[in-house]
Amino acid sequence: MGIFDAFRKNKDEVHGPRVLVCAIDGRFHDVLKTDSDVYRRFYPATSLEVLPSIQALLERLEGKYDIVHLFVDVTETGTLRDSRGHEITGTELIRRCCDQDVKLLWSASENPPDRYVKGFAARGKRLNLVMTLQRKGASFPSFLENILSRMALGETMPVAWSAICPQIPRSDRNDAPESIFFAGRGGVRLLA
Repeated sequence: MGIFDAFRKNKDEVHGPRVLVCAIDGRFHDVLKTDSDVYRRFYPATSLEVLPSIQALLERLEGKYDIVHLFVDVTETGTLRDSRGHEITGTELIRRCCDQDVKLLWSASENPPDRYVKGFAARGKRLNLVMTLQRKGASFPSFLENILSRMALGETMPVAWSAICPQIPRSDRNDAPESIFFAGRGGVRLLA
């Protein structure tokens, strides 16, 4: 390690990450509040917002968040649509998040897997992506807390995820939410 290496900022190690917990629809209010409370336990720089439109979401991304935890319905064609009828594909949202150096995008509302497959192409993108299929009620906040507690102490998301939900045949965890996890930025550390 050279002298200048000591002063170089590691972009994959974030201390006190900024978190945006948001929804494009007011009907997600209860789960929005629950999930934001979990994030605040580990990451005090957590903002909670109900956004009026897709455009408002894209503008908020410019606030340089490290984690975006989003509640929105995904359409049958894999797009996100607001109440005004404006749409964006999941792939475009992923690109916008990458452009703003978001490390983790978590789609936290329940959506069928085929909708994510149609609209959320993340291959080759430097972004961890979680797409929720079924929250399983009260299991979700507990699962989120377990993941975040490990990550806040320095584990990478893939390590924390596999510790909580091992991908071993016959190790089915009925209490864990059903999700798809894509580790496009697996080495990032989101420290408290």
